[in-house]
Amino acid sequence: MSSDQDAAEDEPPSLLWGLDPVFSAYARLYVKDLLQMRESRQVPGVYFYKSHPLYQVDVLGTVVYRRERDDFYCYGVDDGTGVISCLCWKEEKWQNHGDSGKTAGGPAGGGFNIEEQLRKLQEAQRSSTVLEIGDLLRVRGCLKTSREQREIQTSLFYKVNDPVMSVQISWMLEMPQLYRDCYDKPFHIPSNELSAGSTELSGFQSVLCQSVPILKEFLKEKEVIRFRPYDVEYLLHPLFQQPAPSTSAQQELDSVQSIIPAQIRNLLKETLKILQEEGEIFRKVLSQDEVYNVTEHDKDLLAAICDILREDCKREKYAEKGCHELHILSSVRQRYSRNLSREALDVALKHLECNSDIISTADAHYTVL
Repeated sequence: MSSDQDAAEDEPPSLLWGLDPVFSAYARLYVKDLLQMRESRQVPGVYFYKSHPLYQVDVLGTVVYRRERDDFYCYGVDDGTGVISCLCWKEEKWQNHGDSGKTAGGPAGGGFNIEEQLRKLQEAQRSSTVLEIGDLLRVRGCLKTSREQREIQTSLFYKVNDPVMSVQISWMLEMPQLYRDCYDKPFHIPSNELSAGSTELSGFQSVLCQSVPILKEFLKEKEVIRFRPYDVEYLLHPLFQQPAPSTSAQQELDSVQSIIPAQIRNLLKETLKILQEEGEIFRKVLSQDEVYNVTEHDKDLLAAICDILREDCKREKYAEKGCHELHILSSVRQRYSRNLSREALDVALKHLECNSDIISTADAHYTVL
């Protein structure tokens, strides 16, 4: 048996990962550990530090190299143990940023100029996202593997002003304690959860294999544009139907039926998670009102992609090969939804290409007809 297979068998079932508080937190790990962690065989994009599953990280380090593109900066961050690339997306308002210092002069008499103060505030905000080699950078984001290289796709990043190194010293003192108290301690699954998980996992996976195509077929057949979980929950009820009981079994059935609603909600949650990972659905806005958009039927999303390609392919830079998928993703996130995943964009691009609205000109490059 290979070492990868051994590692996969050592992983706890993915349904139990949520019991580990590290999984839902931004893990503060040394860069050397981020570069060496193994990726899960069950769920790509999740990594294991010893027995702890994680995918979100928090890193503080010095910028040692810097590359700039139209849509993002790529910073190399060194925390003293290693260097990792951090992909930091630009805000649309900072792209093609001109000379922000050219503004109208203040009013006569030196009175308060709200435009000048706003300009200073915006410039301070912009400068916190533009770093040079030697600056101290803090990043939070998801750990990814791209072209066999480990990197962080950031959701938050900013320059840290630390003239007397107080932030760095505090960080270095906290890290060993976090390792001792949390990361180096094994992830223990409660015995009742482990026994229940081992006996019910295969049955749950079997039902999950049925629920995903059921929901996919419904969304396709009804041409659903958006929905809430309670709109489709009833579709999964038949998967938990029980045979009619005898009178002597009525009490036992009542006990089972009290558990079924929770099982259905858990099944629906996992089904929606799989559809999101496949890009079939996405959440345009993250709010308490849990609304999912169906990627192929979201006309506004499809129109936004076509508009971006129509406009940007007129520029000399994109006229020949078209726009790269990452450029399209950045533009759509700025114009339509910051929560759109790359998987959802792939589904939308394939749908548009099948309908002959766009064409692929090269590897991951697209243009309009």
